[in-house]
Amino acid sequence: MGWTRRSCSRPRCGAVGASIATLALAACLYSFKGGGLPDIRTVAILPFDNQTPEPALTKEVNDAVAEAIQGRLGLRQAGESNADAVVRGRVVRYDPDVPLAFQPGAGRADVTKRQVQVTVDVEIVDQRHNKTLWQRQGLSVVGEYTQGQQPADGRKIALQKLVNEIVDGAQSQW
Repeated sequence: MGWTRRSCSRPRCGAVGASIATLALAACLYSFKGGGLPDIRTVAILPFDNQTPEPALTKEVNDAVAEAIQGRLGLRQAGESNADAVVRGRVVRYDPDVPLAFQPGAGRADVTKRQVQVTVDVEIVDQRHNKTLWQRQGLSVVGEYTQGQQPADGRKIALQKLVNEIVDGAQSQW
């Protein structure tokens, strides 16, 4: 018993080609630009109030939030008076040195792992409709760092978790 190869009849090949072309054209009509907010194209990110003794947090939090809002939600930065939405918040707690793991030493225990804790209040407000799109009080994130690293290493991790929470929270509202 042998195999025979069928030749492609022109009408059938044309139908397949037309189907592929239709699917390709349909795919061009849809695009994904990130997970933006409905009817929100521009955003003003106001400087977060900083109620902690760590002055660098204001800039670091604002930069991280701005990068995530623009990059992951696809929103353009605008002035507060012209923006569709406003992000505002405050850093309410910062603890750079919370011991997590210990190793027994000579007559004492050595800390081998620590964490940074950052707690913020944040909200995203639709200015055109004067409506809160997303809000979270007491949003707390942590970033771990080991012996030999600096609290700034843990802070970077905590800030990444913070922006993930903000972006995920904003996207969950639509």
